[in-house]
Amino acid sequence: MSIPAQQLSQNPIETLPTESLTANLNRQMIAVLDFGSQYSELIARRIRETQVYSEVLSYRTTAEHLRKLSPKGIILSGGPSSVYDKNAPQCDPEIWQLGIPILGVCYGMQLMVQQLGGTVERAQRAEYGKASLLIDDPTDLLTNVEHGSTMWMSHGDACAQLPKDFEILAHTENTRCAAIANNNKKLYGVQFHPEVVHSIGGQALICNFVYHICHCEPTWTTEAFVEEVIREVRAKVGEKRVLLALSGGVDSSTLAFLLHRAIGNKLTCMFIDQGFMRKGEPERLVEIFDHQFHIPVEYVNARERFINKIENITDPEEKRRRIGHEFIQVFEEESNRLGPFDYLAQGTLYPDVIESADTNVDPQTGERVAVKIKSHHNVGGLPKNLRFKLVEPLRKLFKDEVRKVARSIGLPEEIVRRHPFPGPGLAIRIIGEVTSERLNILRDADFVVRDEITKQGMYHDFWQAFAVLLPIRSVGVMGDRRTYAHPVVLRCISSEDGMTADWSRVPYDLLETISNRIVNEVKGVNRVVYDITSKPPGTIEWE
Repeated sequence: MSIPAQQLSQNPIETLPTESLTANLNRQMIAVLDFGSQYSELIARRIRETQVYSEVLSYRTTAEHLRKLSPKGIILSGGPSSVYDKNAPQCDPEIWQLGIPILGVCYGMQLMVQQLGGTVERAQRAEYGKASLLIDDPTDLLTNVEHGSTMWMSHGDACAQLPKDFEILAHTENTRCAAIANNNKKLYGVQFHPEVVHSIGGQALICNFVYHICHCEPTWTTEAFVEEVIREVRAKVGEKRVLLALSGGVDSSTLAFLLHRAIGNKLTCMFIDQGFMRKGEPERLVEIFDHQFHIPVEYVNARERFINKIENITDPEEKRRRIGHEFIQVFEEESNRLGPFDYLAQGTLYPDVIESADTNVDPQTGERVAVKIKSHHNVGGLPKNLRFKLVEPLRKLFKDEVRKVARSIGLPEEIVRRHPFPGPGLAIRIIGEVTSERLNILRDADFVVRDEITKQGMYHDFWQAFAVLLPIRSVGVMGDRRTYAHPVVLRCISSEDGMTADWSRVPYDLLETISNRIVNEVKGVNRVVYDITSKPPGTIEWE
């Protein structure tokens, strides 16, 4: 768990700089300029799968700053705008003169066309979903991408006229310029999204850009990351003390193991039990860390404080805010008791940052280019009087990268492969007001879900599998008597990174077993329903 927060950019808190870390590991860096696409982080993730470091930067990043970063290549992301909109986001036009290979994706391609003298217009036929890519030039960018490959489209605009010296590499039935290039200047554009899993051959295209066009080498490895983090933490922290808020999830647990390896007993782990954990988890957490791996954990029982703090609160964002505020209060009190500490360690990850959309704010309008989906408890700011320096070694990692790091440093598999769990815990899996009675109902129902999928050997088949408690009641019949009890929603989803997700096709026999057990074993429930909504349009969690 990390510290809940509101406005990090306004706080006088020093963060351990990531620049030195990335300066060492990003010698083969690809920069992704973000124009507000929900897939911008996915582009970076796909690049990292080639073992080349990639980082997402604001579209406002200047050519001069890019020159200093010296990336081997630049990718312009997609985005929700049209290039001819009045306030459409624009990149620094000087980037075209850097001599660095550039790939524009969807909106990024259209911006490239417009800024270099071509024209973009509203397409006669918009193109969304799958389309067959018909290749006109199978070399360079499209090497090893098969003719007729399925690519994922999502655009209502199209290139009407190419800039000077550009040529068409591929087309689709509806789009004349599906892929374009100026090979002399190493400028490329694709109208589709090669980064999504639906694009067959998309990763091959990305590899072509990274290796053959940008001439990168595979230097971004788990081993290199771990060595660099340990070296940097030791250099920065020295003999000072670090405090870590531990949740038992893979993020904070990996961070705890990393920091313990780096600085030993100068690390103090604090677990605040807010009463919203799953059944048996607090006890298991202390057993693993304190007894099995001898990493001391300060256990703080604050269950009563938290349940009182959100009494009668039904709005999900208000629940998150109050839980976050109370967490800070408890954390401050306990850190003062255990302190003093110079550094605060947080397990913030890249997806937390992008979904909270805390980086791409238009300086003139104050509006976010990427739409905020929900507040993340570990992205934002800390109280101005909380005088810690931040240690966030995982902030640039995706969840799958964290798991790779976790395995490499010896975390047990039950933590490495633990399903993601929200910071506010069961409090946001109870729709509406949270009470002790409802917590007990949901905790027991959730245990049945986890117990059954584990028995069936299917726990690792899901990204997440959990129960949600609804605040309504429905009529049922049990033992020839009328019941009026809660329905429970079963949510099982598959995903690679949590950015997008699909509902899992669970065997009917397993659904039946889970339903029967919940209805018979969990007092207060008489109905189980299954959520078959993907993300988007839904989110993984209900709140």
